[in-house]
Amino acid sequence: MNGVLERTLGLLELLSAHGEGMELAAMADQLNIPRSAVHRLLADLIRCGYVRQTRDHGDYVLTTKLVSMGLSFLSNTGIVDVAQPLLDRLAEISGELVRLSVVDGERLTWVARAQGARQGLRYDPDMGNDARLSCSASGLAWLMALPDDAALALVSKQGLGMPDDYGPNAPTSLHAVLEALHAARARGYSLTQETFTAGLNAMAAPVCLNGQPPMGILTIAGPTVRFTEARMLALGDELQSFAAQLAAASGASPFFNQRASAKDRQPIYAP
Repeated sequence: MNGVLERTLGLLELLSAHGEGMELAAMADQLNIPRSAVHRLLADLIRCGYVRQTRDHGDYVLTTKLVSMGLSFLSNTGIVDVAQPLLDRLAEISGELVRLSVVDGERLTWVARAQGARQGLRYDPDMGNDARLSCSASGLAWLMALPDDAALALVSKQGLGMPDDYGPNAPTSLHAVLEALHAARARGYSLTQETFTAGLNAMAAPVCLNGQPPMGILTIAGPTVRFTEARMLALGDELQSFAAQLAAASGASPFFNQRASAKDRQPIYAP
């Protein structure tokens, strides 16, 4: 990282992954930036209100300023207003965690959720992260809507999520990813079993207008002991129906609306 902007963004992204804070030396070593340069950048970020120091000469942590900006952006896009009632309903039906991720360039980021589990085991991950395309149900659901070459190019650019870092059944080759994509296309939605996280199963469907690229992905996830393959297959029609309803409602969101022109909006939509 050589440019000031690139280094600054690198620090912000690193701190966002360490809510407990990080020492200056650790940040410098991880980003391969001189400590003097890191100190200057942190001083500027503190002055602008994006970072604070937990104690004198101690760890640095993000403030809520970036969070506020992100929430303000989501509010103004209308994504949550459009999606939340549908997410809540699908969570109630499935009894599991339902999440919506949005496609933004070459990234797939989770932005909204609804928890259907009222007791027992609950899967409740952090939001705002990018999906690992090769081993997450949402990633595979996005890729299944793309040509094979384009899908594999995205996976290659991001890198495979290997079993040591993700779930024990995470695909370890592009060929395995391609097989999962073909199975998802034939089914109409992706279905994963302990590929993203050990003990977690998930299913996902693309949110898109008929004939258009996906603008988002709708996911249901739950513990393997309860959210079995049979249970997921039984929810397949509901998942695709709600994805289609989200696509139909997407015109109310400026963020979604920019991905399809008015002439493409028809009374009937396909997930």
